[in-house]
Amino acid sequence: MAATYLPTLKQLQYLVALKDHGHFGRAAEACFVTQSTLSAGLRELETLIGVVLVERTRRVVRFTPLGDGIADKARRVLREAEELGDMARAAGRPLSGDMRMSVIPTIAPFMLPRILPRLRKDYPDLKLFLREEPSGPACEGLHNGRTDCVLLALPYACGEVTSETLFEDRLFVAYPSGEEPTALPAIPASAIDETRLLLLEDGHCLKDHALGACNRPELRAEATMLGTSLHTIVQMVDNGLGITMLPEMALKAGILDNTNITARPLDEKNAVRRIALVWRRASPREKDFRLMAKALADVQ
Repeated sequence: MAATYLPTLKQLQYLVALKDHGHFGRAAEACFVTQSTLSAGLRELETLIGVVLVERTRRVVRFTPLGDGIADKARRVLREAEELGDMARAAGRPLSGDMRMSVIPTIAPFMLPRILPRLRKDYPDLKLFLREEPSGPACEGLHNGRTDCVLLALPYACGEVTSETLFEDRLFVAYPSGEEPTALPAIPASAIDETRLLLLEDGHCLKDHALGACNRPELRAEATMLGTSLHTIVQMVDNGLGITMLPEMALKAGILDNTNITARPLDEKNAVRRIALVWRRASPREKDFRLMAKALADVQ
């Protein structure tokens, strides 16, 4: 009989969605219910446990301190509940059912067009739901259960995860026409003009990998950080506005097609990033993730 008075998973889902979105309407959309249904479910939850979790005003949604704590606990409960389904899927056919994968923006447009057709062919029962986002939000989503695995570039502090390295991705320096050093087949970090360097803004790990490989503090201080994409930066370089650093996978995918840009390898010891698949430690789907990692690596 005691179980009758326990919160339902649906009520916990509503609470977590409201915490994530901070708005009843958007939370309801994320849960595929009406706003009135979500609001009623949360009121039932508050009545059940006898405390106010959310202060409601016309303009803002404010969680009480206890509401914050219960929402965090609810997130963990939902993740554990999802893993019950993961255990059942892991006992069935490999790489079948739903899988949610986050992919960082400096990988997604260059790898996904090659790997998705192969995955559809080899694993027709796999439903792969993709989300493109920077490394920080991707790792956060992994740990709170929003995604199952992340395709990213290491080194990156993603928390308590298991990883499988797929391959190394070399870094190149890209110059506009006529600006590249003529006598250098590869570019040492000392030859990079920090006042001309264009890089992605904070939040994109490619910037940190490039700067870390160069080991020149003045590059971090002088480089121009842009909140844009590699494709847009390439257009800026092609128009003579500066130089940049690009991963080899982007070059192989044709990012410099129809430009006058020249790219040469960065001649430094650590001028690579490791492309890896990561997932939560002790996940019941570890065999699936290792199989996925092998499938991704085989496409290279």
